[in-house]
Amino acid sequence: MLLAIVLMIVGLLLLVYAADRLVYGAAVLARSLGMPPLVIGMTVVGVGISLPELVVSTTAAINDQMDLAVGNAIGSNIINILLILGGAALIHPLSVRSDILRRELPLLLLVTALCGFLISDGELSRLDGVLLLASAAAFMLLMIKIARAAEKEGLDTLTYEQMSELPQDSSNTVAFLWLALGFIIMPLASGMIVDNSTVIARYFGVSELVIGLTVIAIGTSLPELATFIAGAIKGEDDIALGNIIGANIFNTCLVLGLPALVAPGSFNPDAFHRDYWVMLAVSVVLSGLCLMRKHRIGHLAGALLLCGFIAYMAVLFLLPDSIAF
Repeated sequence: MLLAIVLMIVGLLLLVYAADRLVYGAAVLARSLGMPPLVIGMTVVGVGISLPELVVSTTAAINDQMDLAVGNAIGSNIINILLILGGAALIHPLSVRSDILRRELPLLLLVTALCGFLISDGELSRLDGVLLLASAAAFMLLMIKIARAAEKEGLDTLTYEQMSELPQDSSNTVAFLWLALGFIIMPLASGMIVDNSTVIARYFGVSELVIGLTVIAIGTSLPELATFIAGAIKGEDDIALGNIIGANIFNTCLVLGLPALVAPGSFNPDAFHRDYWVMLAVSVVLSGLCLMRKHRIGHLAGALLLCGFIAYMAVLFLLPDSIAF
């Protein structure tokens, strides 16, 4: 049992590191090929933040563990808002200055509503996967269009914060090496995570859905946590919040969409009856906080979000799986 826990933690750390290096290599190559920095920030880096969730959920679905895949996607969204955003706001209040972010929020609610409609039957089909992946592509194209318009006007803070975070000088050879390393490590690490999480779930007598919603979701959310902390320390509140919003949209569209496309199947209905509604509720709360008159997420909001996280964890571990809200 101890070995399974250690191997899963090692797998999570390797996965996060490999995802970071893969995104770095892809960004360097994209820049060397002449791709505009803004487009790199909105696509390569944006999708890269959700890579750990994407790899783990796809691996789990292929291994006929759809509960783990769905739990990872939904749990990561909940944890990003309640734990990561809540904990950060409790320490350092965040201001929402970017018009782009405020335009992303309705899209977050839209894809969350679409997700609820598609998973309400307790199954993810290939058609569901196509619809979710198409939504991810449409989101990226729309946000690039909006960001380009904002860049020309020179008014939006998120545009400049994103471009300043991209790698500046590095060789293509180094970038290829990081890409190769990332592609080798990520599937190995995800296999370690999925296999050992199953062992842990059986040992403690909890479902794979709960493991996906908690341990795996927290572990795969480490990139969001790292970028959020880095952005907040630098005073780049918009990019910190933008990473959370973008990650949640990609988690909903890509992390559910790709597993559905490659390995469709059914899952524990509690994922919809209980956990989806928590994800929807926290997404609405996040939108309300960002769109309020002051556009500020302060200490009180952070404390309330953290209390929500504690309450949700208590429900998952103290009440039976059959409990639905």
